[in-house]
Amino acid sequence: MADVPNLPNNPQDDIEAYVGLDRQDAEERARERGWTTVRSLPPGAMITMEYLAGRLNFEVKDGAVHRSWQG
Repeated sequence: MADVPNLPNNPQDDIEAYVGLDRQDAEERARERGWTTVRSLPPGAMITMEYLAGRLNFEVKDGAVHRSWQG
């Protein structure tokens, strides 16, 4: 049997605390807190819906984070 891959975990973080932050500040803070992938998207962007542990998504409107979710 093959070994289970070493997958990233989601950091213990309050993802709602990113709402209202400037996009760049939010991205830097997320990386500092251990998120391995940070994705900023415009409202209504077409994205794949696969779950990726360690990823934090931001919906950015007018330069600020409007919504955040993990995976």
